[in-house]
Amino acid sequence: MELAHSLLLNEDALAQITEAKRPVFIFEWLRFLDKVLVAANRVDVKEKQKKLVEQLTGLISSAPGPPTRKLLAKNLATLYSIGDTFTVFQTLDKCNEIIKSKDDTPAYLPTKLAAVACVGAFYEKMGRMLGSSFPDTINNLLKALKSAESQGRGEILLSLQKVLSGLGGAAASCHRDIYKNARSLLTDRSMAVRCSVAKCLLELQNEAVFMWTTELENMATLCFKALEGSNYGVRVAVAKLLGTVMATALMPKQAAVMRQNVKRATLEEVLELMATGFLRGGSGFLKSGGEMLKGGGSVSREVRVGVTQAYVVFVTTLGGQWLERNFATFLSHVLDLVSHPRATQTHVEAVYSRRCVSFMLRATLGGLLGEKAQIAAGKEICQAISKQMRAVEAVVNDISGENKAGAADVSASQHVMVCALKELGSLVQSLSATASPLIQEPSIGLLETVTSVLLHPSMAARLAAAWCLRCVAVALPYQLTPLLDRCAERINNLKSSPEAVSGYSFAMAALLGGVHQCPLGIPHSKGKLVVSIAEDLLRTAAQNSRLSLQRTQAGWLLLGALMTLGPSLVRYHLPKMLLLWRNVFPRSQKELEAEKARGDSFTWQVTLEGRAGALCAMRSFVAHCPELLTEDVIRRLMTPIECLFCHVHGAHLKASAAMVRLRLYDILALLPPKTYEGSFNALLRELVAEFTLTDNSSNTTTSLLRSLCHYDDSVLMGSWLQETDHKSIEDQLQPNSASGSGALEHDPSSIYLRVPVGEAIPGPLPLGVSVIDASVALFGVVFPHVSFKHRLQMLDHFAECIKQAKGVRQQAVQLNIFTAVLSALKGLAENKSTLGPEEVRKSALALVMGALDNPNPILRCAAGEALGRMAQVVGEATFIARMAQTSFDKLKSARDVVSRTGHSLALGCLHRYVGGIGSGQHLKTSVSILLALAQDGSSHEVQTWALHSLALIVDSSGPMYRGYVEPTLSLVLTLLLTVPPSHTEVHQCLGRCLGALITTVGPELQGNGATISTIRSSCLVGCAIMQDHSDSLVQAAAISCLQQLHMFAPRHVNLSSLVPCLCVHLCSSHLLLRRAAVACLRQLAQREAAEVCEYAMSLAKRAGDNLNITETGLEGVLFGMLDRETDRKLCSDIHDTLGHMLSSLAVEKLSHWLKRCKDVLAATTDVGGAVAFEVEKDEEDSEKKDEMDDDTMFTGLGEDDKSKPSVAPRWVTRVFAADCLCRIILLCENADKTHFDLAAARSAQAKNPKGDLLVLHLSDLIRMAFMAATDHSNQLRMAGLQALEDIIKKFASVPEPEFPGHVILEQYQANVGAALRPAFSPDTPSDITAKACQVCSTWIGSGVVSDLNDLRRVHNLLVSSLDKVQAGKGSSSQLYSESATTMEKLAVLKAWAEVYVVAMKIKKEAESKPAKPVRSGDDDEDEDDLGADVLPPDSLITLVQPELPSLSRLWLAMLRDYALLTLPAEFSSQLPPDGGAFYTPETIDTARLHYRSSWAPVLHAVALWLHSTGFGAGEGQEEASSPPSKTPGLPQGGSSTTKTFEESVKDRMHLMLGVSIEFLCFPRPEEPIEHVMSCLQALCTLLESPSAKTHIAEDQLLAVELLNVLHRLLLTRDPPAVQLQVTAVVQETIRAALDHLQRQRTNKEEEAEKDSQQSLGEGGDTGELVPGKSLVFAAMELLVFILVRHLPQLNARVKESPSHVPLRPQRLPEESARLVANTVSILAELPSLCSPAGSMTILPTVLFLITGVLRETAIKTTDNSVPVTVSAALQGIKTIITSPLARVESMQTQWTGLVRSSLASVLEYSQPDESRPDMDEVSMLTAITLFLLSASNELVGVTVLQKGCMDRFRNALNSSDPWVQARCYQLLLSVFQHSSRALSTPYIHALAPLMVEKLKAVERSRPGTAAELQAVQEGIRVLENLVGMGEEQNRVQLLALLVPTLVSYLLDENAISSAPQVSKALHDFALQNLMRIGPLYPAAFKIVIGAAPELKTRLESAIRANQASSEAKAALRQAQPTVQAAPTIKLKKSFF
Repeated sequence: MELAHSLLLNEDALAQITEAKRPVFIFEWLRFLDKVLVAANRVDVKEKQKKLVEQLTGLISSAPGPPTRKLLAKNLATLYSIGDTFTVFQTLDKCNEIIKSKDDTPAYLPTKLAAVACVGAFYEKMGRMLGSSFPDTINNLLKALKSAESQGRGEILLSLQKVLSGLGGAAASCHRDIYKNARSLLTDRSMAVRCSVAKCLLELQNEAVFMWTTELENMATLCFKALEGSNYGVRVAVAKLLGTVMATALMPKQAAVMRQNVKRATLEEVLELMATGFLRGGSGFLKSGGEMLKGGGSVSREVRVGVTQAYVVFVTTLGGQWLERNFATFLSHVLDLVSHPRATQTHVEAVYSRRCVSFMLRATLGGLLGEKAQIAAGKEICQAISKQMRAVEAVVNDISGENKAGAADVSASQHVMVCALKELGSLVQSLSATASPLIQEPSIGLLETVTSVLLHPSMAARLAAAWCLRCVAVALPYQLTPLLDRCAERINNLKSSPEAVSGYSFAMAALLGGVHQCPLGIPHSKGKLVVSIAEDLLRTAAQNSRLSLQRTQAGWLLLGALMTLGPSLVRYHLPKMLLLWRNVFPRSQKELEAEKARGDSFTWQVTLEGRAGALCAMRSFVAHCPELLTEDVIRRLMTPIECLFCHVHGAHLKASAAMVRLRLYDILALLPPKTYEGSFNALLRELVAEFTLTDNSSNTTTSLLRSLCHYDDSVLMGSWLQETDHKSIEDQLQPNSASGSGALEHDPSSIYLRVPVGEAIPGPLPLGVSVIDASVALFGVVFPHVSFKHRLQMLDHFAECIKQAKGVRQQAVQLNIFTAVLSALKGLAENKSTLGPEEVRKSALALVMGALDNPNPILRCAAGEALGRMAQVVGEATFIARMAQTSFDKLKSARDVVSRTGHSLALGCLHRYVGGIGSGQHLKTSVSILLALAQDGSSHEVQTWALHSLALIVDSSGPMYRGYVEPTLSLVLTLLLTVPPSHTEVHQCLGRCLGALITTVGPELQGNGATISTIRSSCLVGCAIMQDHSDSLVQAAAISCLQQLHMFAPRHVNLSSLVPCLCVHLCSSHLLLRRAAVACLRQLAQREAAEVCEYAMSLAKRAGDNLNITETGLEGVLFGMLDRETDRKLCSDIHDTLGHMLSSLAVEKLSHWLKRCKDVLAATTDVGGAVAFEVEKDEEDSEKKDEMDDDTMFTGLGEDDKSKPSVAPRWVTRVFAADCLCRIILLCENADKTHFDLAAARSAQAKNPKGDLLVLHLSDLIRMAFMAATDHSNQLRMAGLQALEDIIKKFASVPEPEFPGHVILEQYQANVGAALRPAFSPDTPSDITAKACQVCSTWIGSGVVSDLNDLRRVHNLLVSSLDKVQAGKGSSSQLYSESATTMEKLAVLKAWAEVYVVAMKIKKEAESKPAKPVRSGDDDEDEDDLGADVLPPDSLITLVQPELPSLSRLWLAMLRDYALLTLPAEFSSQLPPDGGAFYTPETIDTARLHYRSSWAPVLHAVALWLHSTGFGAGEGQEEASSPPSKTPGLPQGGSSTTKTFEESVKDRMHLMLGVSIEFLCFPRPEEPIEHVMSCLQALCTLLESPSAKTHIAEDQLLAVELLNVLHRLLLTRDPPAVQLQVTAVVQETIRAALDHLQRQRTNKEEEAEKDSQQSLGEGGDTGELVPGKSLVFAAMELLVFILVRHLPQLNARVKESPSHVPLRPQRLPEESARLVANTVSILAELPSLCSPAGSMTILPTVLFLITGVLRETAIKTTDNSVPVTVSAALQGIKTIITSPLARVESMQTQWTGLVRSSLASVLEYSQPDESRPDMDEVSMLTAITLFLLSASNELVGVTVLQKGCMDRFRNALNSSDPWVQARCYQLLLSVFQHSSRALSTPYIHALAPLMVEKLKAVERSRPGTAAELQAVQEGIRVLENLVGMGEEQNRVQLLALLVPTLVSYLLDENAISSAPQVSKALHDFALQNLMRIGPLYPAAFKIVIGAAPELKTRLESAIRANQASSEAKAALRQAQPTVQAAPTIKLKKSFF
């Protein structure tokens, strides 16, 4: 392939490759040329032009295939337009010669077609440059057109289209010729030709004025004719032509009008013309007269559907503004269509016409108009409805009967009503909350108008009105309850009108069905209301025969609708329902027999309707309340049902009986088959009779076959039509009965059921079809449970039925039977059961094999599918082999298309269902046969089926197919290059094959081997051919293939060409192509978002292709698509794509993305929106806009509508933009903290002006959040509040650099207040108020606003809400369910709790800080200015204080509720029957969720309140005095009149601990970590208060449980903050126990029982600690866990394991260090909780751990600070060694042993060791010293230990680090000074000499640093102390050591001036000391000085020098020693 990449065709290479590969080689060269010519240097091209032209023209006559000829023509045209045009006429003549040629053989055809293509391309590219040659060319083409076959005709027409587009108006002379020749072909046999004609004429109408003036009527007639018998492609093309011509006739293009003065058509004329097509079809106008009189033949459906599409094209071409201006005319015209008798000849036709009209309205109104215009359109529709309704009322009230035609009008008006109401409903639903102006404006009176239709005489109209009300209620949930009430009231008032009973019950049912879409629900009482109305209707049904039918239907309909509210509501009414059901049905067989014998047909009809209704309600119950289906309930339901299995009714009751059967089948399909297995025989008889049409004379077919066949087979059945934008109207053209004729009146119960996904409105099929569908579905459920004998009987019966029937009936029966068999096989597969023994299989196989040869393709498809499923359920290799062999044999011999297609699909299905492994042995044969069939050019149908099956095999075989990839791939390429493009199905299947092959090769495609490269380039060539195909489905296949390739080999897919291609497809008119493009972009954006955006932008720069990409880039287009698209999959992919782009790019291109979001959000429809500040744009911007408008004004009509997005972003898109905003904030947070630091951001921007930081856009962020939060749309308000909360949280602490002490958010407080205020208005939905409370508490707690008056604004909002909460249950008139009220109240309490928690925190901090005013004097001035604004420390608390009494009561009540709600199910009987303070028993399940999200902050707040009031000690009096009436909802048990203070403390403790422990036991993974923290902080706060401490200490098991739960929590939650908080709780618990023990001990001491005191504490006399009961044990467990978690080296087991490598101790991160330190300090306190015996049990462990921590964490730090862990360990050692245990006699020996071994361990750890070079010796020495000082008795005289200690001190003295020496001196001093001489003497003897030696040596090397100086000073201090300690007689000797040393430090007077600072300091220090010692020991001093004269002289000279220096200096020097006298290094804690 690489050889093909040259400018000239490499003929040598071409000659060397095989014949088969040449077309591919040539195509690859042309592809290369296509890219290169545009980019190449013109000079190079001109040099080689001659040769190139030769090569290219040579290719024309080499019979190129379709893709090749297209590229060839394009290249030739490009070549001439770039290079010289001398020879262009020769080439043109040559082509014309070829076209004229008389050779008609098929072999010559490709050459002719290539020539035709070249001519088209020349004119398209060069147009008028080709001058006057065009008449000949055109005539030549037209001549050829007459004699050409279909492929030629299509190609010539496309060429003509290109000629026309190239020449424009210049070709005017030929326009009429072309028109005459082309128009006759609009009714060509070949559909592809019809498409080409339509495209050609569409091009022609641009210039040919006559087409839309004089010829307008003929054009219309032609188009109608072309639509007869058309396929989808033709309909789209012709509709485009018709719509465009009509639009042009109405508003001609300026240029054409200027040339000729034309008479413009009026709107009425144009619409009238279109209407003829809709109503009369293509029958022409001359014939119509006579036929009309006869009321003759109906319109062909294809024509009606085509004209419908044309209407949409017509309106779209004229644009949104035109529609806005002319909507009234358009609406009335469209509604007239559906009221015309021709459109509604039969019921099904009427439904079809309604569908078409609805489609027109939805496609134009829904897509072209913005929200404002849609509201105006809604008004128009309302007026149309009320006008119709007035006319109807006039007829209905016209008793005299003068108005004879009236009755017909009424029946016609029902269809108008249905269309208008359906559109109104869709409109309101799509507008959602933005539709409120439409509902609220009294002048429109929407609700009145719609409600009035509920009394329409026609059921269809009443149902449509009910549906419209449901839409209103779903869009505006606050209307739901009032509407229900209104309907209920009207039903009760108008009980005697049959229409009213029916209409209002429909409306109520519809509203109840909509509740599930309204998260806030309806009040529980409405359920009772519905039940009472329904019961009343059913009871009174028999009283009045005129009403009995309607009342019965209405009653049951309401009960069925009630069931959709779910189990929590239905549970209360179940007993009554069971009773009602029982009464409708006969109780026994006997009663049933008796019943049959009596009653007239009307009574029977009412009875049957009643039973159908009851069954329908049952089905609804089973479907919506599965939790209530206990075995008992099922049994009680089954009793009545079983009597129904054998009903026989007369013909006049057919419909009612069918309805009963339908309901019966429906409910049985939902119940487990086990429950009715006794009635299988009777049931199956019914079912089989139903779908084999035994008692049914019409040939009704089921609609389920499609859905039971595999989705992928749609290409064979044509049902891919379901995946287009025209799905809702194209459905009517599908072959099965009544397809697409769904309508509400076929089954009123669908008005309350869930709408199937992807449909706008439920459309149940007509009863006849529904019954058959239900029977087929139930057959599938029952079949797997039936015995083999019965299965065989049924299968044989099926064969018999098919044999009996003939012709059309046979097809119908066969279709139904096959659907049932497929349904049964699917059921077997799902149940994992088998088909049965040999005879059953045989029978089934015979049935299926017979259908593989059926001429109906749908049946063949079904048979193939059935065969595959049989193989799946039989699952035996021999059976599969037999099936495969049958098909092999058949395919080898058969020659007819039918059996070849059927059996090739059979092979594909076998492989699909058995998978690669099961069918591996047949793979080779299958592949070879299918490859052969795929090459059968004589039948494209065979090729399609063979290729489709091949794709299935490739898909299912996976890697096993690898060996066949190359031959398959080369076949696919060959076919792509040769099959005519008009056979789109073949190309689609080729695309499927290619995709499957790419998946099979998979990741191998990245490789570089020769074979892989060939495979890869073949795949790319295949994709390129398909991308260039004219059919959008083939293009979609190409895109998905490229997507696969990109997944496996991303480097080889060229994004620079793929991305622009995808962007172009985004505005394709084909849904599947848009889907494919977006799905591909989604995948690309995941990896390479930046490149994708760049390539898309490059497309925007190539202007002129009227493309959709502008400067907003790809993201702009995608946001725009979100407004237009309705397809769910597509929208979710767009969301994902934008999400990926956002994640990768938002941080780098911040302002771009923020502007995108802002543009979308700012486009709020200002329907009186509450926007407080308008978005100001700079002046220059608006000027630019004006300039732009001038340019675009003249570009004509269609253009400007397309170039700007026609509609402002809709609310759904705006919600998405608000979510994007939150994501951007999060992304910035994860990217870089500078985004949230104004000072840093400004400096960063100064350095790099391009850099973009979030904090600089804060005002935009606030503005966007504000716009969203104050919008009409509730969803947008939620998103806006969420964004606001995020902004507050992230920016609250960002300081304002210009005003120190302030934060940047302060300036926005007005905006925040304004955004929150509307959310607290009374009519706001609860969920928004709840969210706003959350934002309020975040804002108040964020500390942004410091001024109380500013805070008050927001604070008042919370105060007002609190009043609402205190109002108690059931006071206000309720719109929503009780759980919504619960949500709102709890949100308020939670918000208050959060504010209180923050307030208390601020107060605590303020109290712990030192008082402020002291330092304000000497500080900077600006401090004082600030002083005025700074809050008094208790500011926030003063806001909360007044509310606290009521708040605390409400909080406690809420916690009580929560505690009850968390009880497990088995305690549900303990719940209060009438609910809690804030929830009602009915809404308990939803209430739980609300409590779950808000209890934690409340718990923390209550803990703080209890702590601060000493468990509410002061509140007793208040509570008693406050009248209980204030809070009717709260249980009054808590008032202090009945309980003592102790009891209330106990209750509250139990409540608080209960809630906490229950939660901490098992926090759900989804619980936010903040809840865990709040809970732990609450526990901590609680346990700080004395009452709580006493409580928990007295109940030791409680404390143990708490610790165990905390231990579990540590195992599951990692964050260090949680673990720290846990240690705090543990510490409080242990302290509580210690205090308690202390009290017990003091009490005992007072009783003076010395002995019993021994056993106080845990462990008693024996020292045994019982796990589970012992607090100490529980604490140890938890603490050990923390230690081992952070210091795994402490675990002895780890060390013993053979794989253990000793770790170097590492510095712990700060949080871990704090945690370990806390743990150690708690550990050290544990022994004091035990009795002496008990403490001996745990001490070894405790000491082991503490010394271990010391060992692991004693690591040198750079600044010589002591790590917190070390200081904690040292403190712990001290605590333990100094504990009173040492004085307990009985434990003496054990204790001594313990202390000694601990010291031994420390000594061992402190041994100098190469593996631990950075050990902190000082800390180790400190530990050793601790032992020596605190446990001297136990250690005296233990020589081993003594030697060890001395060694350590010696090492330290010899250390090279002066800091270690200094500390060592300090520690030695403390040892030397120890009171016990026995201890200190050996150390003095051993270590003093070394010290003296060290100090003497200083003379030789004077200290050079401050640290060294300090070491010397510390040493001297020890010596001085020794001198002081010595006895009088030894003093001279001691001074003889000290004085000479000091004197040796003095400098002589000459050296002083030049000596360094440190040296001088040493001199001064020595001198001061000498001068101090002299007077202390005068006698001894004299002796020493006297003995050595040189000492004396040095000392004297130094003193002289000192005195000589000036007094000032002396004064200074005097001060110095005092500074240095104190050691400069202090430990953080003093341990001694």
